Amino acid sequence: MTDKIRLVCPDCETINQFQAARLAENPACAKCKQRLMQARPVAVSDSGLARHIGNSGVPVLVDFWAPWCGPCISFAPTYAEFAQRAEPHIRCLKVDTEAQQAAGARYGIRSIPTLMLFKDGKEVARMSGALPLPQLQQWVAQHLGA
Repeated sequence: MTDKIRLVCPDCETINQFQAARLAENPACAKCKQRLMQARPVAVSDSGLARHIGNSGVPVLVDFWAPWCGPCISFAPTYAEFAQRAEPHIRCLKVDTEAQQAAGARYGIRSIPTLMLFKDGKEVARMSGALPLPQLQQWVAQHLGA
């Protein structure tokens, strides 16, 4: 079987390609040897965000947030728990819109927190506001057809 997928390393941003069946084995990066899935949201830069979205064999969920935003801070533990449960089937990223203003502008972020869901490099859903974990899981499943 030649069903291969790609994932970007959360540590060194190397694009890794491997057999899709190995995803359940939590493969390591070919370059830095860190685990490709770490069961936590990965903080990324503007360029890192584009790299992950464009080279991910699994859907990518992005939390656009800011450190001064109360709802963003209160949502962070929920998002972390979601990431722990969702990986390796979904890559969870975080973008600090204060530090990465170009990313916020590129994706048209008007309010925070904003969640964007990507599949095969394309946006499939967007939602502003914090959600409790059950509603977050339902929202993602609804838009991925799960």
